[in-house]
Amino acid sequence: MFSHVMIGADDLDAMIAFYDAVLVHAGLRRTTGPDEDDPAGVIWQIGQQRWPQFALRHPLNEKPASAGNGVQVSFRCNSRGAVNRAWNSALDHGGSDEGAPGDRPVYSDDFYAAYVRDPEGNKLCFLFCEAFAEAAAN
Repeated sequence: MFSHVMIGADDLDAMIAFYDAVLVHAGLRRTTGPDEDDPAGVIWQIGQQRWPQFALRHPLNEKPASAGNGVQVSFRCNSRGAVNRAWNSALDHGGSDEGAPGDRPVYSDDFYAAYVRDPEGNKLCFLFCEAFAEAAAN
């Protein structure tokens, strides 16, 4: 399990607005403000859990942010409806379509996902699997 994922952002205000609107559907809420003096960046978390975290900030090396080729950040959703809402919200807030919500049996029988790029080109996946609900129940 990872502790956190951080991506770079050039237009921090626009990216904060995008992720505030989208990540709520994956159960994440922003817990910090856009403080450029904080090397931890702007952070979203699940409820009161400290980890895992999703973060973004201007790159520390002061070069432009860039999306990685082959890099994808995937967010676990609690239902197919949450996947749909996250995907729609992403498109409504400046994201671009990389794959509409639907079953992806090539990965597994219960793999339901949608794919987008955020306004700066980072690829995102919103995913629901029945196995998530089963794991939560145990």
